[in-house]
Amino acid sequence: MKKILFMVSLVIFMSSCISNKRITYLQNLPENTPIDLNEFIPYAEVDYEYILQPFDIVNIQFASSDEELTQAFSFQNSQGSGGMRSGGGGGQGSDPLYFTGYSIDKDGQVEVPMLGKIRIAGLTEDAAKKIVEIKINEFFKEDVYVKLGIAGIRYTTLGEFNSVGVQIIYKNRATIFDALANSGETTLLGKKNKLFVVRQYDGGTKLHQINLNDRALLASSFYFIQPNDILYMEPMKIRQIGTADNLTASLALFAGLLASTLLIINLVTNGTN
Repeated sequence: MKKILFMVSLVIFMSSCISNKRITYLQNLPENTPIDLNEFIPYAEVDYEYILQPFDIVNIQFASSDEELTQAFSFQNSQGSGGMRSGGGGGQGSDPLYFTGYSIDKDGQVEVPMLGKIRIAGLTEDAAKKIVEIKINEFFKEDVYVKLGIAGIRYTTLGEFNSVGVQIIYKNRATIFDALANSGETTLLGKKNKLFVVRQYDGGTKLHQINLNDRALLASSFYFIQPNDILYMEPMKIRQIGTADNLTASLALFAGLLASTLLIINLVTNGTN
């Protein structure tokens, strides 16, 4: 009976273990060319610039030799906003530029004081900036400089992340690992080899899949996230037994019940002999 109990406990223990290969980032996978430590890895060439979309929030600032004149073209609450904040974080979609920035409406336009509505959706940040500069310089003899950009990189995490919801990184560029760290990392039970990325393009979206276990990701076009990306990580099948927090407790309870049942069977069997 002791042997049976030992074998059953061993099977439970082995089935509950998660291989390090499934949870370790940036491995040299057998099917890829190995990448050594300290080896230089050039970024992938990506012919992609973010296209402004309806409901984006942009920060627009004006600068000239006469600040009093340019103030008439700004909302009062946008003054002194300081543009992009540095640093990360902001979970659950908290965004100080929600009130101080300019929101692109459903028709792709932003409304700027004195200038009226200007269509910038469907354009890159640089192209939108030039259009606004042309509009405002119609009022001045001296050139007015325009600074236009989105309010950080907003993305969404779903599935096996320790923090799910809308996240914001206040940087102009962020890697997939910046996004993971900003979201509290993935849970132990997330399928790191199957991270789905829903990415928006001009006129639609595409669904991509990346492998966080693969070191070749560093040279991939998906090493950097884009604004409005949706990151979804599937759970492992072992997730059905319990979460990463209570899996050990669940297994301990199951093992205790099994041991009690086997003990009762052993006592009954010995009693009848």
